[in-house]
Amino acid sequence: MAQSAAPTAGVPAITPVSLKALAPWAVFFGMLMLVLLYFVGAEQGAISVIAGEGVHEWVHDGRHLLGFPCH
Repeated sequence: MAQSAAPTAGVPAITPVSLKALAPWAVFFGMLMLVLLYFVGAEQGAISVIAGEGVHEWVHDGRHLLGFPCH
């Protein structure tokens, strides 16, 4: 019983993504992560952007999970 080679005609080539095309997305997600880190880690007390305890209560468990003190 002879085995035949797998056909390669239908396999598309993988094209690399240039750094120039990737840079805006990296900056966008980096800024998004910094904003998220601010809201989880520092949005309370004297440097609060949004008044009240609403944001604190929404991110309370994530704050403990990431090791930020909040009490």
